[in-house]
This record gives sequence, structure tokens and C-alpha cells, in this order.
Amino acid sequence: MSFFSKILDKLGIHKKEVSGSASGGVAGTSQPAAAAPPKPVAAAPAPAKPMAAPAKPAAAPAAPVVTAPAPVAAAPKPTPVSEVDVVKHLEQLAATKKGLNWKVSIVDLLKLLEIDSSFEARKELAVELGCPPELMGDSAKMNVWLHKEVLKQIAQNGGNIPKELLD
Repeated sequence: MSFFSKILDKLGIHKKEVSGSASGGVAGTSQPAAAAPPKPVAAAPAPAKPMAAPAKPAAAPAAPVVTAPAPVAAAPKPTPVSEVDVVKHLEQLAATKKGLNWKVSIVDLLKLLEIDSSFEARKELAVELGCPPELMGDSAKMNVWLHKEVLKQIAQNGGNIPKELLD
């Protein structure tokens, strides 16, 4: 599980899937992939008879029997991602843990979600989210970028982040 996936899980957001899972499921659903339709089966030709006196004309060979493929169930329609009230959830958590300002601090946001907020953990998250290398050497700049990027990614995954926090 990626570091950012832990954040989404703590917020009750399930990350959008781009491709099918390793178990062969249909992307974005928990439904198994539909089985491939069976291939048509032709009847085996009749065994050849030994040549006897040509008393009767030979009958035309029977046409092979082809079975129709079994109907395949239609894939379920994807359900739209519902927006998770992240602000309400974080405000409720902040009410129980005084002094944490998740709106401006990535450290406070991670602490509020009870996720490792150490420099090493934040650096791992920054690398995962594609932080520019020139910001990685300055922890303050990295933290500012990381906070904005995490909020942006939460919004892209169905969280209701206010626009003023995304600017």
C-alpha cells in the first residue's frame, strides 16, 4: 500500500483504479471479470466406411453442428465517485486534538490522521507524489509543496477540499 493510499483510507476515500486488479477484476469495481465465451464446438465427422459396391449414391456429409456461445452478462455500470466530506471529518478530528492546523501544515494533517509525520515519511510521500527535485533539499519548501499536493490529490480522488486551500 502506498503512503498516499494510507491517507485516502484514513479519510474514507478509496483510490480510483486505472486498470484491472491482479485478481482479474474489472477496473473500478469489485466484480470479477466476465469469463470468455466458450468457443463453438464442431461435431466430429463420421468415420469413413470401407468402399463397397457403388449400389447407392453417397450422401452429402452432415453439416457440422455449431453451438451458440453462452450469453455474457454485461459489465455493471460504474457508479460515480461520491464526494467525501473531508473537511467535516478533519474538523471533527481536530476538535479532539487541539493545536493541529491541518489546513496549513502537512505535519499536522498527518498527525491528525495518525500517520507517521517524520521527515523520512514526508520525504517518501513527496517522492511518491512527484515532488520536484529542487524542493527536496529544503524541508520547508518541500512541506509547502507536499501539503498543497496532498490536498489536490485528495480532491481528485473524491474529497471536498475548499478551493482556497487548493490555490
